[in-house]
Amino acid sequence: MTAICLAAAAFSAVLPLQQFTLAWNHSIEKIRWEEDYIVAAGRLRLTEARIKGSGAGMEPPEGAILRNGAWHYSPRLPDLPRISLRRSGFVADYEWCTHGECQSLSAIAGPPDKNQVLDIFPCTSP
Repeated sequence: MTAICLAAAAFSAVLPLQQFTLAWNHSIEKIRWEEDYIVAAGRLRLTEARIKGSGAGMEPPEGAILRNGAWHYSPRLPDLPRISLRRSGFVADYEWCTHGECQSLSAIAGPPDKNQVLDIFPCTSP
């Protein structure tokens, strides 16, 4: 069964999921970003992204459509073997969203250590 694995220095978890949304607020502009991922052929595929505004270094890409207060677009990126997130206690944590519900990544992986890196990748659950 396909699952999503999370791993950091002293933490690991296997979540029985095939899709999730990663969300965060830009540390300077305070504008929300959201990215939807699915597991496809053992890799992570970014299927859609949303930005709820624009600001320094965060302009919506060409072809983005403004809908319900957010710019929606489909990034054209290759599938990824993993996502590595640098977490810090100095800014708001990432949010992990599944089935329409979001929670702080700290609720799953604990509070970030100084400059903690959390890896997200497809894995096979037992």
